[in-house]
Amino acid sequence: MSKRMKKAVEVVDAVKLYPLEEAVGTIEKFPKVKFDETVELHFHLNVDTKNTDQAIRGTVVLPHGTGKKVILAVFCKGEQAAKAQELGAEHVGAEDLIEKVSKGFMDFDCVIATPDMMKDLSKLGRVLGPRGLMPSPKAGTVSMDIAKAIQDVRAGKIEFKMDKQAGIHVGIGKRSFATNKLVDNAKQIIEAINHVKPVAVKGNFIKSLSVTTTMGPGIKVAL
Repeated sequence: MSKRMKKAVEVVDAVKLYPLEEAVGTIEKFPKVKFDETVELHFHLNVDTKNTDQAIRGTVVLPHGTGKKVILAVFCKGEQAAKAQELGAEHVGAEDLIEKVSKGFMDFDCVIATPDMMKDLSKLGRVLGPRGLMPSPKAGTVSMDIAKAIQDVRAGKIEFKMDKQAGIHVGIGKRSFATNKLVDNAKQIIEAINHVKPVAVKGNFIKSLSVTTTMGPGIKVAL
């Protein structure tokens, strides 16, 4: 364990369940690193991971954004392509962009597409899928309203998705954010996840929750 991590661990009471505001505020006491760390929420859910009806996913717009500049790849044609370029999407194209990505180009963080592009885009499933970049109607990243899809992403819309261990890991902003902004974003995500609780789940849906930074220890949050 590094000296910096040891100092961060000393700040946290490992057995205490912190109120959300206090947990987020405690991050300020962590030793700083050379970059602006992402602040994350780590959820462990009370679901049956083998039951596809309990595969938790959804989207949420963070009131204060993520603090990260999102580089977009938008697959569309004609007027939609013109709109995407007008709104400043970094990479816009159709078959030409598909060809570029198939050859290894991956300089983007989010993919948006119109429905008519999805058949051709399926060729990139093996490339985009494992990276969580394949667009989907549920995430709002497959849409005929390209302008709205781009604006939502720019405004801080993110997708959350449960992993095979019933966990969800999602960023709520940067360490440089004011504590109240991180708390606002956290509350929005917690509300969004509770909103998609399966009917079959009895008892507490969120079994445990912790807040952490890219290089920091976890702080347990009282639910």
